Amino acid sequence: MQETEAIERARHELEVCNACRYCEGFCAVFPAVELRREFSAGDLSYLANLCHGCRGCYYACQYAPPHEWGINVPQTLATVRAESYAEYAWPAGAGTLFSRNGTLVALAAALSIALVLVLSALTNGTAAFFTARPLVDGAFYTVIPLWAMQVVGIASFGYALVALWMGARNFWRDAGPAQKIGVGALFIALHDVLTLKNLGGGGNGCNDASERFSMRRRRLHHGMFYGFMLCFAATCTGFVYDTFLGRPAPYHLLSAPVILGAVGGVLLLIGTIGLFAMKFVDDPGPAVRTLLGGEVAILLLLALSAWSGLVLLVVRGTGAMGLALSVHLGFILALFVVLPYSKMVHGVYRSAALLRRAAERNMKVLGGE
Repeated sequence: MQETEAIERARHELEVCNACRYCEGFCAVFPAVELRREFSAGDLSYLANLCHGCRGCYYACQYAPPHEWGINVPQTLATVRAESYAEYAWPAGAGTLFSRNGTLVALAAALSIALVLVLSALTNGTAAFFTARPLVDGAFYTVIPLWAMQVVGIASFGYALVALWMGARNFWRDAGPAQKIGVGALFIALHDVLTLKNLGGGGNGCNDASERFSMRRRRLHHGMFYGFMLCFAATCTGFVYDTFLGRPAPYHLLSAPVILGAVGGVLLLIGTIGLFAMKFVDDPGPAVRTLLGGEVAILLLLALSAWSGLVLLVVRGTGAMGLALSVHLGFILALFVVLPYSKMVHGVYRSAALLRRAAERNMKVLGGE
């Protein structure tokens, strides 16, 4: 990480925290802070991505605004976190896309939908595009050929995975000397990731809109995370059905791809809409309002991806199926394109930070400290 104003501010605030230690039991950040006497830019990037923004420390801090010191750890670490996304983005220079993330998401969604619509019209003609089709095997491929779906989908998603991996590698290297990752540390980190443990703050939940504790944010994140994973599982199951079992889409309502996709889509909608609504009722004190546009844009794109999939499930077999399928695939394509340059990268970096924290904690125990 480069030295920036946010890095300097974070260093100052965490030095104060290290002297005070009132919040040491609040989350994973403060025990990790206590292992350090000095904070490099890489250390601060690691700690910023370890922070889940539960805001407990903000309301507990005696030096928070309106105190003249103005200690605001959640806001400062959120700024450092956003800078780290841009710093580690791959390929080099792509980090500038984070500065206009809302515009990027909107443009990608519009262009992706337009591209899929044009492909649909070119491959099958406009007349066939609005024709009702019986729900027989391969009906979706009369709208867009299977090869086109596979080529575009694999290329865009493959690029996103490579970009995310390279960004995570840059983050890991910058965070300091490599930690020894044992099986125990791996399971601890996996547990923390899958349960979203640190969105529970010190155990009572996050301070969402005030000093009151709530598990609302954690539950909504669970809905979004597991909804997304179920939708991904539905796609993978459909691939297995088509490629290995010779059963092309669309599938009947009680099939595994449809059940996984429907449940996942509903959970994803609940999670994203709930988190979107929270953006406008949260206390602005510990937030970074300049990041709001990009955060809202990716939530809306996720919600529209889920909504369009559920609409497709309802209208398939009608004259609206061609349009619904094209719009849904357009949203999915846009999601893949912007994935490495949106707030979605926080899941990758935060998981890496939790793994490093678990390894540090194991080393501390083994060292008898």
